[in-house]
Amino acid sequence: MNIKLRPENYLRYLNIPKLFGTQRTKEILSINPTLIPHREEAESVSICVNDYDAESIDTRDFRDVTDVFGYRNTHKISWINVDGLRKSDVEQISEHYAIHPLLIEDILSINQRPKMDEVDTVLFCLLNMLYYNPEEGTVEQEQISIVLGPGFVISFQEDATRDVFNPLREKLKIANSKVRQRGADYLCYMMLDLIVDNYFLVMEKLGDRIEQLEEDVIRNSDKSAMARVNQLRKELIVLKRNTAPVRDMLGGLLRSESELLEERTTKYFKDVYDHIVQAIDLTDNYRDIMMSMQDLYINNVNLKMNEVMKVMAIVTCLLAPATVIGGIFGMNFDSIPYLHNQYGFWVAVLLMLAIPVWMIIMFRKRGWF
Repeated sequence: MNIKLRPENYLRYLNIPKLFGTQRTKEILSINPTLIPHREEAESVSICVNDYDAESIDTRDFRDVTDVFGYRNTHKISWINVDGLRKSDVEQISEHYAIHPLLIEDILSINQRPKMDEVDTVLFCLLNMLYYNPEEGTVEQEQISIVLGPGFVISFQEDATRDVFNPLREKLKIANSKVRQRGADYLCYMMLDLIVDNYFLVMEKLGDRIEQLEEDVIRNSDKSAMARVNQLRKELIVLKRNTAPVRDMLGGLLRSESELLEERTTKYFKDVYDHIVQAIDLTDNYRDIMMSMQDLYINNVNLKMNEVMKVMAIVTCLLAPATVIGGIFGMNFDSIPYLHNQYGFWVAVLLMLAIPVWMIIMFRKRGWF
């Protein structure tokens, strides 16, 4: 009876740590824009509306999307924040606020590239909010869609438990704050500014890890250090993928001639543009450091190997005289000088010790070790 064993059927039961994080590579690179995205419907939808002007603000929470339909013509600025995405809810809101069906597809998409569109009477911005997970040491992303219309801003978020807009909510509570004095375009600027500023917080966390890893690579260049270098390079790919397109998105806003953007607000978008350019430059610097760190690791490994080879070469050289002397006196000749001399053995041992000592002195003088 022939039994063919398949190791793959048994190895999967072993708890072998994934040193180089190949699963993370699959998560980062498994993006195919030609496939129809499959988004899981949110179990619950939370809608927060801030309806405000310079004198007052009204903040309310809703569960039904139809409750926000009355905020389209309130003669105030309305920020409608939708946490949790359902296809039917997004379609209802979009239909009421005249959002084009193509933008609905972008809102419901997955792993979409950050971009800006100007369709009909609205401006549409899609980008990702970034968070740093200290437990996994990874950069997490959450897609957010921002729709700027006449007198309103609608934001669609995937995760209802977190965002970066708490400072904006606090400023809306202050009566004399600038955001309360300006229009919907300034509100859109504030949201984009907070998202971009949060990129720097994520990069600061990665910068601390890079600094610590650089010290570890210098002190101890082992396989675990190389694995962490490889992991950090993957997180920088995520960072680069999310920051670089935002520059083009903001450039589109600066070039836009839409009536929704006041001329006095343009300089604020220019400030966000400068910030994202700085973030991209910093990301490139981090990537260069990681490449240098990889070269440093390889150089340290080669240096250790050279040190080992040097020691082995020195030991071989020191043992060579003893090997030669022992081989000469071990030859099967009848007549060998000092072979039958009573001091022959001690002379041979003395030569075996004296010659290596002399060799060590000469090596030290030449600076070979």
